[in-house]
Amino acid sequence: MKQYFVYILTSRKNGTIYIGVTSNLVKRVFEHKNNLIPSFTEKYQVHNLVYFEITSDINEALLREKRLKKWKRDWKVEA
Repeated sequence: MKQYFVYILTSRKNGTIYIGVTSNLVKRVFEHKNNLIPSFTEKYQVHNLVYFEITSDINEALLREKRLKKWKRDWKVEA
C-alpha cells in the first residue's frame, strides 16, 4: 500500500513555514535540507521538519495540505 505524507517545515522557531505533500518523506526532506531543487524552501532556508501525517489516500493528503495552508499562522505555530 502506498503512503503519502503531509509535512511542515520551518526555518527556525516562529520562522517561515512550508507545508507540502510527498510519497517519500525521507527523500523530500533531504532534498529540502540540501537545496537540491530550487524552491521556496531554498530561498527562505526552510529546512527543519517539525510535523508530518501519514495517509494511504492521495486525495486525503492533498485536501489536508490545503486545509493546513488555510490555517492562521498563529494556529500553525501553536500546533
